Amino acid sequence: MASSFSSSSSLFSLIIVCILLITTATPVLGSYYYKSIFSFGDSLADTGNAGVGKLPNGETYFHRASGRFSDGRVVLDFIAQALGLPLLPPYLGSSKKDLHQGVNFAIAGATTLDASFFQERKIVVSNDDFLGVQLQWFKQLLPSLCNPSSEDCREYLKTSLILMGEIGINDYNLPFTQGKGLEEIRTFVPHVVNAISSVIKVLIKEGVVAFMVPGIFPIGCSASYLTLFKSPSKGDYDESGCLKWLNEFTVYHNKFLQKELDALREEYPKVKIIYADYYNAAMKLYKSPEVLGFKGGALKACCGGQGPYNYNPSVGCTSVEAQICDDPSTYVNWDGTHFTEAANQFLANALIQKNYQFFFPNNNINHYY
Repeated sequence: MASSFSSSSSLFSLIIVCILLITTATPVLGSYYYKSIFSFGDSLADTGNAGVGKLPNGETYFHRASGRFSDGRVVLDFIAQALGLPLLPPYLGSSKKDLHQGVNFAIAGATTLDASFFQERKIVVSNDDFLGVQLQWFKQLLPSLCNPSSEDCREYLKTSLILMGEIGINDYNLPFTQGKGLEEIRTFVPHVVNAISSVIKVLIKEGVVAFMVPGIFPIGCSASYLTLFKSPSKGDYDESGCLKWLNEFTVYHNKFLQKELDALREEYPKVKIIYADYYNAAMKLYKSPEVLGFKGGALKACCGGQGPYNYNPSVGCTSVEAQICDDPSTYVNWDGTHFTEAANQFLANALIQKNYQFFFPNNNINHYY
């Protein structure tokens, strides 16, 4: 644990630095360590692989449909900009682009497990863009970036950062929304975590030495889950209005994942693997939204289909029937399942502050967390 600053002025200076890191891609503290980013995940990190082509998605920052499930940038975008790298292009449709600074394999609806896992359990899967497919995309791309038969690739990957998610939530969304019980779904967790771990091991063998692996967000605070599992009992909700039993499940997954990451660190001591605690960062938003500037609240979607949480599964954000808030920057939730750009910025800022030395190993500066 790093030492705290000894004066309030030093603390204020560091806060300004952190804000600059998040809001600009211009170098602030000198040369950067990471030269490329490769991202795996689902819709929370998707930058266009699923082909989201309608406003109001992207309206805030891009002023056009950006391929993102948000009004603006996602967490991945803020991390790339903080590291002085361009926004990652989606892998699909990027064949004519120079991808040496990274690419995004994340795609909406992605699971860690393949379709056969769910089909065996009588769970309907709409696509099979699971984590293993994204790994194959990475392997297909790599020879165009470096020479796999020499040390060329290992040298290249030494300064590459892998963002392994967020991924895993869709492995639970499918059974939850199709009426499967909590106890059965809990048995999926070891399979989900093992799938993530297996891909990390393959990438380590390829030469990757730096991973950020997020846990999943508190689904009990999601407008979609709050609508689907609405309860007449006040005891089912915490003081923030989130469903306690769903958040307890989220914590169960995250603890299982952290335990596996500990095992990976022991097995590969020379590899840097950090756990990105999206859960607790997001809970700060849900517990004190107005204090943090989110006057529109944390639980109600900015863009959706009316109801107590402005969410209706039959009325998507891009539907003509959707009701859109006047100012997305005052809302945490964008469309019932994803975050606004403002919330994504808060989450990225919290993540970088807590793991500063991981993101900026070349910069010898004190920090706090």
